[in-house]
Formats: sequence, C-alpha cells, structure tokens
Amino acid sequence: MGGFEAVYRTSIDEPERFWGEAARGIDWDRPPSVVSEGNRWFPDGRLNTCHNALDRHVAAGRGDQAALVYDSPVTGVERTYTYAELLEEVRRAAGMLRGLGVQAGDTVVVYMPMVPEAVIAMLACARLGAVHSVVFGGFAANELAVRIDHAKPKVVVSASCGIEPTRVVPYKPLLDAALAQATHQPGHCVIVQREQSPAELVEGRDVDWASNVAQAAPADCVSVAATDPLYILYTSGTTGVPKGVVRDNGGHAVALHWSMSHVYGAAPGEVYWAASDVGWVVGHSYIVYGPLLAGCTTVLYEGKPVGTPDPGAFWRVVATHGVRTLFTAPTAIRAIKKEDPAGQFTGKWDLSGLRYLFLAGERLDPDTYHWASDLLGIPVIDHWWQTETGWPIAANCVGIERLPIKPGSPTKPVPGYDVRILDPEGNQCPPGVEGAVTLRLPLPPGNLPTLYRDDERFAEAYLSRFPGHYLTGDGGYLDDDGYLYVMGRIDDVINVAGHRLSTGAMEEVIASHPDVAECAVIGVADELKGQLPVGFVVLKAGAERDPAEVERELTGLIRDRIGPVAAFRRAVVVGKLPKTRSGKILRGTMRDIAAGRPYTTPSTIEDPAALDEIARSL
Repeated sequence: MGGFEAVYRTSIDEPERFWGEAARGIDWDRPPSVVSEGNRWFPDGRLNTCHNALDRHVAAGRGDQAALVYDSPVTGVERTYTYAELLEEVRRAAGMLRGLGVQAGDTVVVYMPMVPEAVIAMLACARLGAVHSVVFGGFAANELAVRIDHAKPKVVVSASCGIEPTRVVPYKPLLDAALAQATHQPGHCVIVQREQSPAELVEGRDVDWASNVAQAAPADCVSVAATDPLYILYTSGTTGVPKGVVRDNGGHAVALHWSMSHVYGAAPGEVYWAASDVGWVVGHSYIVYGPLLAGCTTVLYEGKPVGTPDPGAFWRVVATHGVRTLFTAPTAIRAIKKEDPAGQFTGKWDLSGLRYLFLAGERLDPDTYHWASDLLGIPVIDHWWQTETGWPIAANCVGIERLPIKPGSPTKPVPGYDVRILDPEGNQCPPGVEGAVTLRLPLPPGNLPTLYRDDERFAEAYLSRFPGHYLTGDGGYLDDDGYLYVMGRIDDVINVAGHRLSTGAMEEVIASHPDVAECAVIGVADELKGQLPVGFVVLKAGAERDPAEVERELTGLIRDRIGPVAAFRRAVVVGKLPKTRSGKILRGTMRDIAAGRPYTTPSTIEDPAALDEIARSL
C-alpha cells in the first residue's frame, strides 16, 4: 500500500483510480463504469447498503460471528446478535415496514433510545431503499415536529420510553405532542414497548413493533442507484427550515468501508465500539454502518461514561466484550477523569486487548490527551470531522501508517480530503497562519451531495464563500509538517459535549419569554463539556424580576423546546447588550471576552460600557 504520503498523494492526484479501487470492497448489483461525475460518485452503479452490511457476510460463511452486542447497564440487559440473527431481524422488520406501505424513496423517521430495534429499523429502511431520518431521542416535541414536517415520513418508528441513569423518559407522549403540532401526519407509528413504561397506542395509527415484526413476511433487498439517498440527518439545534444533511448509498458505503481499515485499523471479526448515540452522525457512521460494512462486531451501549454505575463503566464494556478500538468524545473521557482522577477503575478490568482510543466531536485538549494516554498506555488519537462529511477529514490513519502524535492536532488530512486554509480574500494562508478551514472540491465519497429539498441553501451555506471550495465553518491552520489545527467555529454554532447546537435556536426560545426584551447566547469554555451556552438577557422595562427566578424559567424553556442536550443553565440579566450603531449585537467580541482573549472595542460600538458589563458578568 505504501506509506501515508504516497497514499494521500494518489487520492488527491488520481481520485478516480483511488476511489475506483476502493469501490471494489463493496458488492454491487451493477458495478459503476463511471467513478465520478461532478459532485456525484459512482453515478451509474446500483447496490443495496443493507446487503453489504449483513447478507454478504452471512453468504461468506460468517453468519455465526457476533454482529451487534447490546449492553444496557440502565436495564441490566446484555444481548449478542450474530450476523445471521441480525439479518433475520432486519428482514422481518423490513417486511413489517413494507406491509405498512413503505417503498423505495419513502422516508421513515426513527425516534428511538439506544436499543437494538433502532439499529434494526435503520437497516430495514436501507434494505427497502427507504430513506431514514433518525431524530435524537433527547429532543423535545417541537424539534421532532419540525423534522416530521420537513421529512414527511410515511411511518415513524419510536419506543415507549428512554431510560436515563436516574429516571425513565416517556417518549410516546413527546411523539404524540409532536404529531399534534405537525402539519404532516404519518400513516402509522410503530412503537417498541419497553416494560419500564409501556405506552398507550392510538387505535388505527399506532402499531406494536414486536407483534407486527413476528407476523411479517421477510423482505429481500431492493436495488437502488448509488446516488439515491440512504438517510437524512438534521443538524442539531436548527431554527426555521431544518438543515437536512443527505447521505447517498454508493459513496457512503465505499468511504465508510475504506475508513474502517485505513483510518481506524479495524479488521473483520474485531470488536469496534463507538460510544455515541444513533441519533448523531457518529452513531450512523460508526455504530451502525461502518463496522457492519467491514464485518466487525459493533457495540450498542445504553448507558453513560459515569454513573452507570461508576467511572469504570467504559472499561467494563471494553474488557467484557473484547473491544479492540474505542471511539468516543473528549467529554466522556473528561467525565471519567473528573470522577476518577487517579484512574483507579481501570485497574479493575483487563484492558490489554484495547489497541486504540479515538476521540472526536470537539477539540481534544492536551490535558485530557495526556491523562488518557498515560492511563491506558495506548495511542490516543484525536480526529476531526462533521455531520456533513460523514467520516473523518483529518486523522492519524493507523491502518496506513501511524504518524507521530502532536497534542492539540487531529494530525493530517485523510486521503481524499484536500484541506486548504484560506484568508478572507480566498488566498491560501502560509503554514502557522490561521484562516478558514476549507476543502477543495470535489468532496470525496460519503460527503453530503446536498441538503434535503434545498440545493440552493446547500450551495449558499457551503460553496458560495470560496468558489471551488467547501466551507467547513471552522477556523484553523496547517503547521510546517502539514498537521491541521482546528481552533473552533467561525459562526454561531457551539459544541456542547460533541453536540453541535445553534445559539440562534436558543436565542429564539429565550426571546419568547414574556419578560425578555432581547438576548444573546454565546458559548463559553467548559472543562467537562467543551463549551456551554450562556445567555445574556435584557428584561423589558418595568419587569421587576428576581434574576435567579428568570434564569430558572429560561433554563426550563430551553429544556422543553430544545432538550436537556443543550445543557443550558446560565442566564445573566444585564442592562444592555453590546451593539453596533446599526443594531448588530457584537457576539464575536463577547466570545473573545468569555475566552479571555484580548479584544479591541469596535469603532462601530454604540456604548462601550456595555462590554464592561459583559466582562463583569462573566
């Protein structure tokens, strides 16, 4: 295969040859004769993603190998599905959906906790050529309603409840409330009944998962075009019209299959665990599709890094199931470090089989890197990517050549990604100089070809700022060795424990409070979660309120309308917000103050004293 530099250069200089070879790792109903055309990959190829994830491994004689390990400390349940067993479950679930009228091209919304049926539902959709849209189970009813109206699902698949370490969260009332708000109404809702909180079913609309799957005739794979959509994933915290990232079938299968061995060094038959949620892109790519496409065993974990029951929870899973590669967010490692700073819980488990710890979702701070590296004695690998890309942009590709680690950097751009750092005029920045992190077009396979039902917005949001380049929305620089450093978002999206959330969405909720005149939300650095939102609120004249009471009410509003995932707990009442004379709130300057960075008072500011008040509040 050659060293990393040789592989990378081939991917950039000869992308057709590079990805044409990678495509041989996938089973095709009709092999593509054209590798790429514009921004479309394998345009004349046909395949089925579910076949590639399940059927072909069973046909190759691996039906008895573990495919999915479900480990749920919150319920005390563990279950292993072989490839043959998982295939049979998916065939019947696909048959059930087909019986409810789901066909190729239809959409299905999946609103589920971390249970095997969530994975089975996604694969069943892929089997039929239907398009799934998974909505994170922690989202409030109105967020779900907006996504239902945009995706227009024929069927919604949900569960009676989700289970947190300290409480049961009924999902069915949230789904009912969302459908009461939504304009679009699905033909049916399929409900997985959980014994912790069984749900009341609406006659004629709701059907029980277990009984209907048991009666369903198994469904075969439906061949689809490589360019047909596999799923829609709405980016978190969107306001107004949702931003639905589309993933195609062909490029996605090729890229994820390639990434499992080359980026993560994972081989067929090995146990790979992405400690994430199926509601996020990491769950799509590396709980469900990536490991199964590669013939690995994947772990589905319904629990937390701490508190289920202790900070040794992750180490128990690794030791019990023989995990070779663990992928999680720096937040999870920080939570473990906070509860067990000396790392005593690692001593209770045999971690000798763990080969790599990959971290992504937010910047990996050097303290957390060193703590994990010293504790585990294995490579701790930061890597960076986005919901939009679907797989890593920058990483230490251990399956090609392990490069020296530089704390604070996710190493080098991954083969296929031509990363360019551009200044505001679109010129390339020299090494060490910060600019906008962009990807020179065309994007490699597996990246979003567009936004769902919004090609114009896709072009405007990602392609218009620097012609010929995709704008990642992050700032950063490349060093003299070609290592990438990502310094943070250049827009108003903040990263809370690996979840991208729009501060604009939070401002919209806060502004709906009857006593709030105006507000601004910014992200401030947090040792545990990476960033936390802080709201600055100006009350309406005459609203003589206790600031602590206002803060409690606003926290409740955000929780209800966006969800606990926002981790919103601080709302500071101020006399005025810093603005330009034209009325634009100086969020960038506020972020600089919050981060302790030096800042200059903009010449356009209306009242410089407003910045002093923000600084005192922080």
